[in-house]
Amino acid sequence: MAFFSIKKKSLILCMLACGLSAYAQNQDSLKTTSPPQEEDNVKYPQLQIKGLFQARYLVGMSKDVDVNGLHHTDGSGTDNNFMLKYMRVQVRAQISKRTEVVVLANLADFKNDPKSRVLENAYLKYTFNPKLAITVGQFRPWFGIEETYPIDIIKSLDWSNQYTEFGKLGWTSFQIGMSATGQLQLGEIPFQYAVSVVNGNGKNQINDNDNGKQYSTRLVFGLSKKYNFNVGLNGGIGEVFSKKVYALGIDLSSLIQFDPKWSLDMQLEAKQATNHVLYNSIAPELRPENPDQYLIRGAYFLPNLRYEINHKNLSAFELSCRYEYLDTNFRMASNPRQTITPMFGLEFLKNYGARIQLGVQFDRYKYQVENTSQYNNNLFIVQVQSRF
Repeated sequence: MAFFSIKKKSLILCMLACGLSAYAQNQDSLKTTSPPQEEDNVKYPQLQIKGLFQARYLVGMSKDVDVNGLHHTDGSGTDNNFMLKYMRVQVRAQISKRTEVVVLANLADFKNDPKSRVLENAYLKYTFNPKLAITVGQFRPWFGIEETYPIDIIKSLDWSNQYTEFGKLGWTSFQIGMSATGQLQLGEIPFQYAVSVVNGNGKNQINDNDNGKQYSTRLVFGLSKKYNFNVGLNGGIGEVFSKKVYALGIDLSSLIQFDPKWSLDMQLEAKQATNHVLYNSIAPELRPENPDQYLIRGAYFLPNLRYEINHKNLSAFELSCRYEYLDTNFRMASNPRQTITPMFGLEFLKNYGARIQLGVQFDRYKYQVENTSQYNNNLFIVQVQSRF
């Protein structure tokens, strides 16, 4: 795959300039909503509490590979496991007409070392108008489709592999910093943007780990209202331990409503970036001068077919099959990972209030490496969740 033939610096600077010259973000659905009318009798703060429970049963179906994908030549490792993935609680406090404070914690992370876990979102957002909102604190900076919806409505098993890797690099997942977001019209085209600056070293950190920052922007264009077809452009530049880094991405999404019951949701996303985490893990005397010798590249395609049943005990069922390609070091030591994840889901309450999913995750590497996670693997999954 040859992604991003356009020169990276000129594209990034152009995208940043476009984002800054506009006004700012709300949500990535491109559905504009009228601001609530001012009411003199509204009392603040207004509190809203939400939550998510999600658990899994996993069965590894590959010899000598555990449920986490790690190969064991000695035959050790666990090949089946009950797992508590999320027990999230979110509190949203609307403290004035324009100001809200959001806290999101995953109590299931107490099962691990909670030092850099548990607390996920912790931010203040001030909305001037639909064109400009400022977010400060710990949040998910927009850098792709997956940033724009929560884990409880993901159409597949989990986040994509590239989302996880780009989170380690500071471009996605929960980061500490500041963001300006907004939505407006470019003629007949709905347009949204986000411009963010973050530390880039993950959530729940006391300090940045260097003096550099990572700057990113996301631009979303609604090109077809009939097919809900959106195009997203993502670009970022930054400095990590005095070295320049970059990231680029493009994504396409569409929701086709065949009739009131049948619909097809499709997502296609591709990204490329400096793998500065891998670069900095190499001994200084062995590193090349340019960290762009270590590059990560990934793409995925996720179609999801949904049928609305609207029975009193069963709301809908879904069929999805995500294909992923990821190579974390394609210039220096290429070993691409391909993952196929077919999933079948039953929804028992509206808006994913309760659902059960069954699926299989097939992982294939170009080269298998013993006693590492770079080993072919088949994993069966049953997942249940409830959001409240």
